[in-house]
Parts: sequence; structure tokens; C-alpha cells
Amino acid sequence: MDSTRGAFRLGYRADIEGLRAIAILLVVATHAGVTWLPGGFVGVDVFYVLSGYLITGLLVQEAAITGHLRFANFYARRLRRLLPALLLMLATTCIVANVVVAPTELPEQASSAASAALWLSNFQFAFWNIDYFSSKSDTVLFLHTWSLGVEEQFYLVWPLLVVAAMSAWKYAKHTANLIRLKWLFGAIFVASFALSLYWTHRSPMLAFYMMPSRAWQFALGAIVFLLVGSPAFGASTVVAQSAWLRPMGWLGLVMILLASLLIARTTPYPGTSALLPSFGAALVLAAGAQQQAWVGRLLSWQPMLALGRVSYSWYLWHWPVLLLGATLLNIGDGWNRLLLVVLSLLIAAASYHFFETPIRRNHKLLVRPGVAVVTAFAVMVVAVLPLRIWKTQAKTFAETPALARFVAAQNDKPAVYAMSCWGSSRSTKAQICTFGDPHAAHTAVLMGDSKALHWFPAYRRIFEKPGWRFLTVTKSGCPMVDAPVVDLALRRQYTECALWRRDAVRTVVALRPDVVVLSESVTYPYTKEQWIAGTRQVLSALAGNTQRIYLIRPTPELLVNAPLCLEPRGRLYDALVSKFHCTGNAHTARFDNVGRWLQVTAASFRNVQFVDMTNSVCPDGVCRAEIDGGIVFSDTGHMTATFARTLAPALATALESSRPHAPDAAVQARSQ
Repeated sequence: MDSTRGAFRLGYRADIEGLRAIAILLVVATHAGVTWLPGGFVGVDVFYVLSGYLITGLLVQEAAITGHLRFANFYARRLRRLLPALLLMLATTCIVANVVVAPTELPEQASSAASAALWLSNFQFAFWNIDYFSSKSDTVLFLHTWSLGVEEQFYLVWPLLVVAAMSAWKYAKHTANLIRLKWLFGAIFVASFALSLYWTHRSPMLAFYMMPSRAWQFALGAIVFLLVGSPAFGASTVVAQSAWLRPMGWLGLVMILLASLLIARTTPYPGTSALLPSFGAALVLAAGAQQQAWVGRLLSWQPMLALGRVSYSWYLWHWPVLLLGATLLNIGDGWNRLLLVVLSLLIAAASYHFFETPIRRNHKLLVRPGVAVVTAFAVMVVAVLPLRIWKTQAKTFAETPALARFVAAQNDKPAVYAMSCWGSSRSTKAQICTFGDPHAAHTAVLMGDSKALHWFPAYRRIFEKPGWRFLTVTKSGCPMVDAPVVDLALRRQYTECALWRRDAVRTVVALRPDVVVLSESVTYPYTKEQWIAGTRQVLSALAGNTQRIYLIRPTPELLVNAPLCLEPRGRLYDALVSKFHCTGNAHTARFDNVGRWLQVTAASFRNVQFVDMTNSVCPDGVCRAEIDGGIVFSDTGHMTATFARTLAPALATALESSRPHAPDAAVQARSQ
């Protein structure tokens, strides 16, 4: 204890600084798009276990030595350490965002910034249903602050639990009781982990973002401290004397790295998957208590220590730098991503050395800790006021005529999206939308996902004519490929899709339509074998019960949100951004491979024809956000209804010119 300042310390551990470096490197690498490290977000789990270990150690040390806890001192130190850097990042990011971010996005950015300033952004993202792993998350500048909210909520309740378990309130006549504390944290571990399992299955957003489902990770760190102690404070049991703990550090580090390599965006999380990195961090901490743990040599390497010191700052800055940089640079270029990562590290280092460190070393701020806490909370509330004003102004500007066509483009979707027959993620029964004369002699059916349905305005012009009826049988995120698919929002295998597809095929077979049109997105992560075999399975079921089947090649992805990319931002933005920023190459390796596989599959059926409309959507192989004054996409890959309608003549010509071979006699007989 430093008696002059009332601050208790556990002693410096270089291995903990190095573990922080490992955690932040994993997080930054994943956010920067390192494809072979999909689970680097588990670095946050490592930070939680670390916080549980360190904060519990500080609280237990103070309670054991003095017999009570000074809450004001604890909260003042935490606020002095964390709040200034957070507010600096928020202010700087908002200023830059006002110049380079699409105006219609600014109201939501201001709202999430206000939540972050109050350490409540995890609540906002959970109840806004913003999936951390979805593409939409790549537009939320302050998404990463969810973990800070969880940690601050932990800081709020943890001292109260320690005081209650150790009878460490002021003037209490009890001796500090560590046994009771172990039982308490053990109970928290079990209860919180059980809740995490339940929410991961039933409410993935709550499981990921909310503190109660993460408390077991803090409790795990606390239990490690109570079992093995700290080199400076001493061990609380003989466990710390066990030599077998020393090599466990390497095992723990391997567990963390394995989690980063094996856990994917589609893995239900946290749930049981979070055990691997969490217990890995616990083993590293336990081994480090030996002071001679072998893994400590790696973690004590000077570059690791340097990164560990700025890990909090780097965490704050890396995400907004990556997202803001993506509005100015081609983020698909690996060198550009590396440039942004290095830039974020330099900003973090400058923030740490020239802003955070002077504040952290200013002990005058802790002379009256109660006043410091009240002042800090007042600053947080005051910081929200300009953000609320900014939100109001941004919302007003977003509603001006200058932005009207961009807002309209984002909502320019086929009317069928709003109809009950459009299959939601939970539906398992196929519902049919009927257009035209319901008793017409001829029937055309459109089947597929949302990327099939965005062609609806063109198909409707072609097939809604005398003697024909046009039907849609479509479902969100469900391709006409008989192979398993994972729903990112549900965080599990999309079993509803398989059930719906089976029912959809059965329904269409019973109709025996004249024409069936199939399509889906190119983004499903199927292998070559899955694309071919899964598509063939669906075509086989349909081919004997319809005259003509058209397999439409998937539409290319623009990769940038077209309306947002086109929104005016001012002269500085125009000067910084290339005129080709809102364009993309249609013929990516993935797009071309899937196209070839589907074409081969279609060729194996006499009445199936592969239709390629790529050049109509992306002339000369270049996808554009805007063509001849019309906005092409409503987001990154769905065509606007207005643009799709203009493609009706070209689509009709393509269908007519690619009529399949005459169907089998049996099919002809059934159609008569």
C-alpha cells in the first residue's frame, strides 16, 4: 500500500502486461480482417478474466489490511484511469465523423456515442438488436464500447459484493473472511455461466452484450486470485506452491490462440465456446503467480510490454480508425488495412503518453475522492448534451431535400418484402404471394432468398400478363441449395431454412408450374461440392414437374452501401476520396467460381437453363452505386426496386434467348 495516497497495489507483473498485449493484438487483427484469425474477439474475454483477477486482488488486499473498503477511493481511481481517454476518443471520432460519415448515419452514431459516454452502450446494442458479427456492425463507430460498458458495470457492483462477503464495512467487528468470498464467487460463476448458456441459445444478443452473462469470467479471475494469490500480496492456499502450475502458462496461452483460430463468426457465443479462452487466461495468470513461469519470458518481452501498456488506448482507437478509414480508402486492400492499424496504434500511443498518463499521475484529483467521483459523473452527463444536440441537428439535416433520394433508395425495395408471404427467419412453412389472375392457365414461380426477390419488379413486368399468374415463394437468408447454412443472427445452424426449403419445393411441385425461376446470394460459405450437390438436389425435385427452369446467376456484391456512399459530405471528403470509391469489381474469385459451379449443374438437366445477368447489373464487369442518375443498390448488394424494374426488357430477352431444350414427354403430358 502507498500510505500517502491510499492506493493499494498488487505489485507489477510483466506477464500480465504481456497478456494484455496478446489480447489486444487478437482483437485488432480480427477487426482488421485477418481471415485466418476469425475468433480474435476472444481477446475481450481475456480482458474480463484479467479484470476479475486484478480488481478482486486490490479490493481483497484493502479489506484484509484495513478491515473496510473506501468506495470513493476505488471509484475515483477507476474513473481517473478510464474516463478521460474514453471522452477524448468520443469527441475526436465525432468531429471526424461529421465530415466523412454519410449524413443519414449520423443520428445513430450520435446516439451510440451518448450511450458510450455513460458506459451504457452494451444495453443499447443489445436492445437495438445490433449483431456484433453482422455486416451492419461495420457501420457503428462505437460498437466496441459495449465491452467497456460491461466492465464498468462490473466495477460498480464488485466492491459491494466483496464488502458483503468479507464483512468489510466500516466499523464492522468481523475478521476478513476469504472462505466466504470463494463461495460467493463460485456461486456467481455457476449462476452466471448457466445464464450465459440459456441466453446464448434463446437470446444471443443478451448473452453477448450483458454483464450478468459475462460475470462468470470476472468471477473466474477472482477465484484465480483467491487460490494462487499475487507475488506481492502472497498466496492464499498451498495451490500457489504447486510446481505443476509453471508449465500451465504455456497451455493457457495455447488455449487462447486456439480459440482465436477455431471460433468463428457463426459459433454460438459466449456459451461453452467462451470457456476455452477464459480458462486459458486463468491458467496464464495462475502460472504467473510463480514468478518463474516459463511463459512469462515471452510475455515479458519488451515489445509485448509496450503494447500491453497502451492496450486500453489501442482498444479505444482501433475500431473508429478502421471504420472512418473505410470511408476514405479501399478497405479491401490489405495494405490499406495495415496502414489504418498502424495509424490507430500511433494515435493510441500519443493518447497514452501525452493525455492519459499526465492525468493518471495527477494525484491532486484524488485528494477528495468523493468530489472527484461526483465531478466525473457530472462530466459524463454534460458530455451527453452536445451529443444530443448533434443528433437533433443531424436528424434534421437527414430529412432535407438534398438527401431525399438517398433515403428513398435505402427504402426502395419490392412491395412483397412487407407482405406476410415473405418468409421471416423463424418461418418453416412456405407461403405463396400471388400476382395477376389467380385462375390463369399458366404459372410462373420465383423461388429463393432476398437476392432472388430483389428481381421481383422485373419478373412482375414479364409474367404478370393475360393468361399468366406470377407466384413468389421466398425466405430471408435461405438459398435454394440443399445444404446446411448458419444464421448469424440466431448464432446457430439455420434449421428453419432446411424445413422451409423442403416445404417450398413440395408446394411448388404440387402446383406443376410452367416456369420456375431460382436464385440466391453468392455469399453463402458453401464449398464447391455443396453448391453443386445442393443445387442439383433442388433441381432434381423440380425438373420433372415443370416445363422450364431458369437458374439465375447470383447478383454481384458492391461491398459498399450504395446510397450511403453517394451521400454528399462536403469538399474535404470529395478531395480525399477517389471517384471510383463507390464502385467494385463484379468478377471476384468467389463470384466467378460459384457462377461456374451453378452453370455446370444447370447443364446436367434438359429443361434447366443458366441465365447470366451480370453485365446488365454491372456493365463491363464494374458494379456502380449509380448508373445514369439512378441508384443501383439499396445497400451493399440488393438492387433497388426502381433499378430492377428497368432491367425487365433485358431479363425478358435473356429468358427468351435461353429457352431450355424441349422437356421430356412425361413433363409435356402433365402440362397439357
